[in-house]
Amino acid sequence: MNSHVIPGRLAARLGRAAALSVVAGTVGGAAVLAGEALIARHRRYAQPELGLALRATVGRPGAPVLRLVLLGDSSALGVGVARLEETVGGQLAHLLAEGPTGRRVHLSSVGVSGSRSVDLSTQVARALLGERPDVALVLIGANDATGFGRPADIAAHLGLAVHRLREARVEVVVGTCPDLGAARAIAPPLRQVVGWSGRRVADAQTVAVLDAGGTVVDLAAETGPVFRADPGTFCHDGFHPSADGYRLWAHALLPAVVAAAAVATRQ
Repeated sequence: MNSHVIPGRLAARLGRAAALSVVAGTVGGAAVLAGEALIARHRRYAQPELGLALRATVGRPGAPVLRLVLLGDSSALGVGVARLEETVGGQLAHLLAEGPTGRRVHLSSVGVSGSRSVDLSTQVARALLGERPDVALVLIGANDATGFGRPADIAAHLGLAVHRLREARVEVVVGTCPDLGAARAIAPPLRQVVGWSGRRVADAQTVAVLDAGGTVVDLAAETGPVFRADPGTFCHDGFHPSADGYRLWAHALLPAVVAAAAVATRQ
């Protein structure tokens, strides 16, 4: 669901699921997984829109300023929608600007479509260039899950990124791996295998982020049931969120971002 992978890399990683015959139960089951991975390879997936601004200011002049930076994969860019206002960052910025505290949000993103947790190191360095952000929102994990990497390694990379941001006095909110078991681009039983992998990644992420001093929002638990029930939460490719899907994420993330912004203001 999320944003998360460029077409070729998604299919290549999903192909590894064919080796999980233990999950499928039989050699025939593994063949089904392999066939589904082949179908996934040839699907057309949404690509980043070149017209999407990676920097924007939202809110009335004179309001308290909040510098919000997004890191991560295609979720941090808004792959699947065409306008900044439809991305998760754009929708969060408007919610923050229109809320009781009335922030003027300086929004930016250093996310890169297709990124995994190991790629966060470079993104953290970019996020800390120039004026220090108040709050960093990290959206990562789908590519790690479809790649079936070791959750401990994935969590370690994420934990290190959160630790570096916290050392720089940036408040950090992490949206963990979304519910990949809801992704209609992936057929059962491969969808269930990928969903299981995503849940393992999210659990490991939660521990690592809390240990590093960040705040966690479990996107799968908070929004997964709606994504499973409503196909309109996905864009045309059945994998990346639509504007409605990003709206769900924005509302799920909002309380944590508001709390982080309040702490940042007191520093």
